[in-house]
Amino acid sequence: MTVSLEQLRRCHVAVDLGAARTRVYVKGPGLVVDEPSVAAVNTRTGSLIAVGALAEQMTGRTPDYIRVARPVSGGTVVDIEMAQRMLRHLLGEKLRRQLRRKPWLRAAACTPHDSDPLARRASVETLVGLGARRVELVDTLIAAAVGCGLPVEQPTATMIMVCGAATTQIAVLSLGSIVTAVRLPVGGDAIDHAVIQHLRQHHELMLPSQSVRPLQLALHGNGLTTQGPSVTEIHGRDVATGLARSVQVDTAAIRQAIHRPLTAVLDGVGKVLRDCPPDLVADLADCGITMVGGSALLPSLDQMLRDATGVPVHIAERPDTCSILGLGAMMEGEISPLVLDPLAS
Repeated sequence: MTVSLEQLRRCHVAVDLGAARTRVYVKGPGLVVDEPSVAAVNTRTGSLIAVGALAEQMTGRTPDYIRVARPVSGGTVVDIEMAQRMLRHLLGEKLRRQLRRKPWLRAAACTPHDSDPLARRASVETLVGLGARRVELVDTLIAAAVGCGLPVEQPTATMIMVCGAATTQIAVLSLGSIVTAVRLPVGGDAIDHAVIQHLRQHHELMLPSQSVRPLQLALHGNGLTTQGPSVTEIHGRDVATGLARSVQVDTAAIRQAIHRPLTAVLDGVGKVLRDCPPDLVADLADCGITMVGGSALLPSLDQMLRDATGVPVHIAERPDTCSILGLGAMMEGEISPLVLDPLAS
């Protein structure tokens, strides 16, 4: 692991700064914050107007003097000051007072796999600005695997796919470490963009900016699967006239538009399997691939992976909170490492 379990047990708070949502876990109370990573700022005065869900509702609906900012992009903090202000308001005054009572506040944070030193430093500085005296960084892949109950510490292969809003991370784990992994710049946002571009090019229709999840807002039920309805009605704005208009969209064409960005994900799964030792690949034939992350719930994505790889694919019980719950489990001491006693010579 990135740090030892002994160091993580000394931490008091864990933070998962994601491109879509920010989650905070406090030792004892558990998960206390689960809000969108969005902040609304008054550009005239510099004051913070709203954070979280309320700020996300303001996207595309604000006057000129209000800016909706996203301080986290691709799992990396791009605006440290704004991220600190957002976290302070999300935590609330009462919780911040409780954390200030800790004489030596330690924090843990998730970092994307293979992140560069600048990205790691930005995560550390964000939490240090909130009062943390020491920050432990844990790979998101390991935290997510622990959070969904995989036997990470055992000498068997476990394959996990973290489907985020901006990136997809795929890895094979064994003995508490990453054997081989890859991070792809394809996530839920790229899939949403593919649907929006398809509707604009073929139907001259623009979806509202609030349609961050057009798969759930525009297509109802199981519309993306072959068993769903063949035609779906979608409401939006006409590109030429600017008036509201409804069109009947063929769901097969939408399904094809979504599958294009997912081919990069399939290539990443193939690369991880090719780089993995044969013994571990044999283990994966039984345990399969576990999907976590908010984008893991995209319709037919798991079936697409089954067809491409031929191995079982499972979606975690709570895929969106696996990373932060895994960090919390390591902080609470619920995970025990595999003890290997040195052999006597």
